[in-house]
Amino acid sequence: MFEVVFLGTSASAPSIQRGLSSQIVMYKDYRFLIDCGEGTQRQILQSGLGFRRLDKILLTHGHLDHILGLAGLISTFSRWDAMDRIEIWGGKWTLERVHDLIFGVVLRGDRPPVNIELHPIEPGLLYDEKDFQIYAFPVEHRGPDCFGFSFVEKSRRPFLNEKAEALGVPRGPERRDLVDGKSIKLQSGEVVHPDDVLGEVLPGTKICFTGDTGNAHALLEDVYEADLLVSEATYLDSEADLARRFGHLTAKQAAELAINARVRYLLLTHVSRRYFERDIIAEAQALFEDAFVVRDFDHFRVRNGQPLEKLDNGR
Repeated sequence: MFEVVFLGTSASAPSIQRGLSSQIVMYKDYRFLIDCGEGTQRQILQSGLGFRRLDKILLTHGHLDHILGLAGLISTFSRWDAMDRIEIWGGKWTLERVHDLIFGVVLRGDRPPVNIELHPIEPGLLYDEKDFQIYAFPVEHRGPDCFGFSFVEKSRRPFLNEKAEALGVPRGPERRDLVDGKSIKLQSGEVVHPDDVLGEVLPGTKICFTGDTGNAHALLEDVYEADLLVSEATYLDSEADLARRFGHLTAKQAAELAINARVRYLLLTHVSRRYFERDIIAEAQALFEDAFVVRDFDHFRVRNGQPLEKLDNGR
């Protein structure tokens, strides 16, 4: 199960209602910030999430509307004892701009208050934790080293408490061993195997973020059968030529991607001020019914096999 909070949903420039690109993905105690447009730190505070454990930042690309907020965020971290280190992940060109921004402007010769780690991205596996993985996939946009991200929960077998109780498996480390695939021996001498107390394999949840991109077809394999696809929808189909020129998708193209990739839900972000929200929704839903335009501070819970759940953020 993942949660996604949208902090900024506008394209290129902020509007009265929408900040610049940024979203947080949460999984258990993990938090990942995807992109950090101007004003992101205020959006984090406004959302009520705060900075705790927000030490991993994934950047889709190096355009200023996706990275300028790092200046304020690092400046704030330099005055607060919020964390010991910050990991910033991005393509080579993106990290060059980030390095100039942080070390040439924000810190400018000062010693970093926290350990700032800049990690170059290559397509493929980025993180491999016990319960989930993160993959980066290349996308086509203006400029080099642009990426999208997939968060994939590992499949699991549910622990069947009733069977464990019937077999006399005590609560504690024995049950943990069985979940980890190890057989145990009871005080009676009976051996209990994982298959005795574990159910059928349940696939994990998969959510994908396209970032800015102008080629939906190239993403089919990477976003295939995602429970949730978060896609940019900067233009309407009436201006498809303009979308192509600037390396962006239309709402119609995002919906076609959702259909072809057999995703369950489509959330549209990075929307332009030039359109009414209702027109973006109408264009996407004409092809893909479960498509929605997100707004700043929208908060969703995503679970494999369950309906997409929008949470009350108290705003």
